[in-house]
Amino acid sequence: MKPIRLISGVLTVGFWTLMSRILGVLREIMILAFIGPGPVMDAFVAAFRLPNMFRRFFAEGAFNASFVPMFSKRLESDDDPQGFAIQALSGLAFVLLIFSALAMIFMPALVWATAGGFAGDERFDLTVEYGRIVFPYIVLISLTALFSGVLNATGRFAAAAAAPVFLNIFVCASMALGAYFGGEIIRWLIWAIPVAGVAQLALVWIATDQAGIRLRPALPRWTPEMKRLIVVAIPAALAGGVMQINLLVGQQVASHFDKAVGWLYAADRLYQLPLGVVGIAVGIVLLPDLARRLSARDDAGAKHAFSRAGELSLALTIPAAVALIVIPLPVVTVLFERGATGPDDSAAIAVAVAVYGLGLPAFVLQKVLQPLFFARENTKSPFRYAVWAMVINAVIAIGLAPTIGWIAPAIATTLAGWAMVWLLARGGRQFGDVARFDSQFRDRIWRVCLASILMGVILWVTTLVMGPFLTLPGIKFIALAVLIAAGMASYALIGQWIGAFSLREMRGAFRRGGQSL
Repeated sequence: MKPIRLISGVLTVGFWTLMSRILGVLREIMILAFIGPGPVMDAFVAAFRLPNMFRRFFAEGAFNASFVPMFSKRLESDDDPQGFAIQALSGLAFVLLIFSALAMIFMPALVWATAGGFAGDERFDLTVEYGRIVFPYIVLISLTALFSGVLNATGRFAAAAAAPVFLNIFVCASMALGAYFGGEIIRWLIWAIPVAGVAQLALVWIATDQAGIRLRPALPRWTPEMKRLIVVAIPAALAGGVMQINLLVGQQVASHFDKAVGWLYAADRLYQLPLGVVGIAVGIVLLPDLARRLSARDDAGAKHAFSRAGELSLALTIPAAVALIVIPLPVVTVLFERGATGPDDSAAIAVAVAVYGLGLPAFVLQKVLQPLFFARENTKSPFRYAVWAMVINAVIAIGLAPTIGWIAPAIATTLAGWAMVWLLARGGRQFGDVARFDSQFRDRIWRVCLASILMGVILWVTTLVMGPFLTLPGIKFIALAVLIAAGMASYALIGQWIGAFSLREMRGAFRRGGQSL
């Protein structure tokens, strides 16, 4: 077996994901400046969430959870992986085209089901209109996810990780062009999304061809392989559906409060930056690696990969969570407060960012723990856990909303995230020693926490000193960069000093012929 180099793969995916998320932050800055919290932004958020919701349901949830492990095992045993991928591609494309057509026809019902608070005002009609334009994006991005799964299973991560960058490039460019040429910027923004989907699909399709795996759609066929794929995929699809219900519950609650949908969306974009760079990157690399190691009966290697993935994830995530909790307002003010977004909006978004920050380690740990199940084609257990998390989320979000208002969905998301981690960890015990973190992880994790806390103190003090500079128009971006650099440098120095991580080990992971991590 040619091993997948875990750390190298994670950082490759992480780099491109970071580029995408930085451009994503720029995208949100432009949206908040040009459009701002209000009816149009609420309608855009609700419309754009529809294809993204079903994308996670079809592709990143159900299909990848079942397809990637099965394809990886066929690749490991040389059991016609290309033929299997073609069957999966054809079936997925057929289902998506039918589903997309039906969704566009019944778009008003979809909007009512996902944002009922919009009924009776202008947001409803706007969301229906925008939704019909952006919904075909689900076909393009879901097929992109399949091609990306093939590339990831072969250890080629760059193209698949770079594809999401195209969306933010196209969206940012469209708003810039709209501002330059005039007209409604929202129109430029909405139409850029399906165009970006075409570019993303083209990139990974070409990369897959260059990897020697030629995939072309054919007539869908019901074969034993597809039957097995569907059997494994259905629980994962249901789990994906449950997780999307969590988002919908939050949106439904927020839709009853003025500007709340936009506030929560902006906060979500900020905490998604470290989540995408770390958690999603680890999950993408770890799943095919675990599947191939388990197929080769390499339990020791599987445990090592699992432990190093958890160690790397938390070493990068815990300090990010501390930063989101300690300095949310300066970050939000510098990035988002301009144009149609005022100080009150910044204060509300900052509160949500801090709440999401408390849940960030949980969201990342889910990405580490879930491959333990998916690599064994066990999708039923994560589904059961997701149902429990959904119940917790709904009870808290709906129950707290009358008392504490619009922030209830954020609190519910965080608490449900930690509940999901506990359920996954407890359920993973059935897999024995492979699913337990090793002694190195246990020795280092408390040091990571200590280094992160000390970094948080330094960030707080630095913010007090630099406070005036964070509000000056010509200097605030530089001041924020200095603040972030101070946090990163202090964490790196403290972490290395107390043994939270070893920079020497990380460098060794990239040397040719070095240990495969």
